[in-house]
Amino acid sequence: MKTTIAYLATATALVALATAAQAQDKKTLAIVVKGLDNPFFEQINLGCQKWMSENADSEYQCLYTGPASSADEAGEVQIVDDLLTSGVAAIAISPSNAPAMANRVREIAPDVPVMTIDADFLEADRDLRTTYLGTDNYLMGVKMAEEAAKLKPEGGTVCLQLGNVAADNINARAQGFRDTAGGAEGIERLAGEGGWTEIEGCPVFTNDQADLANQQMADTFIANPDLDAFILVGGWAQFAPQAYSQVTDQVMDKLNSKELIIIAGDTLPPQTQAFRDGRSHAQVGQRPFEMGYKAPDVMIQLIEGQTVEDPLYTGLDVCNQDDPGFCKDN
Repeated sequence: MKTTIAYLATATALVALATAAQAQDKKTLAIVVKGLDNPFFEQINLGCQKWMSENADSEYQCLYTGPASSADEAGEVQIVDDLLTSGVAAIAISPSNAPAMANRVREIAPDVPVMTIDADFLEADRDLRTTYLGTDNYLMGVKMAEEAAKLKPEGGTVCLQLGNVAADNINARAQGFRDTAGGAEGIERLAGEGGWTEIEGCPVFTNDQADLANQQMADTFIANPDLDAFILVGGWAQFAPQAYSQVTDQVMDKLNSKELIIIAGDTLPPQTQAFRDGRSHAQVGQRPFEMGYKAPDVMIQLIEGQTVEDPLYTGLDVCNQDDPGFCKDN
């Protein structure tokens, strides 16, 4: 029932925005994210709004939308369906469930440019989109493994915290971590390679929910008092700073001594604060604002038939104890 209400509210908002765009004789460049409840995606929205403010006289408008909850995979597919059916000039999609989204886009066979942003389709479905704009997610996982190796050169026991099971970007990060930590390509699960072993019960999947992410961390720390490393492949737990502080309070002695290390994805303000407070040892950050700011121009280039590179990577920011870098003042 909650999902239905949330979808209806989103659909109503979409209709209102589309009507407003028609009244202004504007063509819509849509950005559809996994969920409006995730602060990471709000940075994409801010980038979209920045583009709007700088292009007030453009014939295009940037529309940022998505399901109310990041757990509503079906809702995101329905929103994309509605937008493509009602008519948009181009669309950028961050698919939560990559196979399900690709199946629907293939069924619709839209005649407008489709690109992905933040998260990509699976390799077999990439013919459906013209380009991908966002992070090199495999490289992000590589960077996380490199930071872990600096702190634990002999390896140790590790738990990976992932998002949605079918999220291509998160799975790519996990693969980058495993391959780099284990010293070989295609490792499905670390079982001693490079000195690293994934513990029983891990990886854990948050479904992009901050409360569940923090509960998983707490449960893992209690059940595995000798754990060497916890890797937040995405920043979910840190998006709820009070809960994250309460969880890490229980292991601060271990964090301070580096008996237990935490490496986390993303560098939003509550996350850089957690890093400065010693509640993580390294952060590997994406650039979501840049994604939202660049996406409208990329879509316009696609509409105009220009050649666009594929993929379009937006870079990474790495913070660690030797070089706080981006996390020092943000």
